Amino acid sequence: METLSFEFPAGQPPKGRALVGVVGSGDLEVLLEPGKPGTLSIQVVTSVNGASLRWQHLFERMFDGQTPPALSIDIHDFGATPGVVRLRLEQGFEEIGHD
Repeated sequence: METLSFEFPAGQPPKGRALVGVVGSGDLEVLLEPGKPGTLSIQVVTSVNGASLRWQHLFERMFDGQTPPALSIDIHDFGATPGVVRLRLEQGFEEIGHD
């Protein structure tokens, strides 16, 4: 198991919280909670060691050219593909009311 931390510039925190996905074979769980204004912080606990750059690139692509809300995001990964990660994050953003 490996724990990774990332930070990105952000806007204001949303009012909502969301929990999407489940931890299981090839999937992940994402918890989104309001964060500190101006900061999007992401903590990933993953069963895949040595994948820090893959996660970094995925987040950079997702947030490029936009200002995400200030969130504290916890991701519990069990070998999900980048497509599943993006899907779960988009589901979470939709639940908190940020498209």
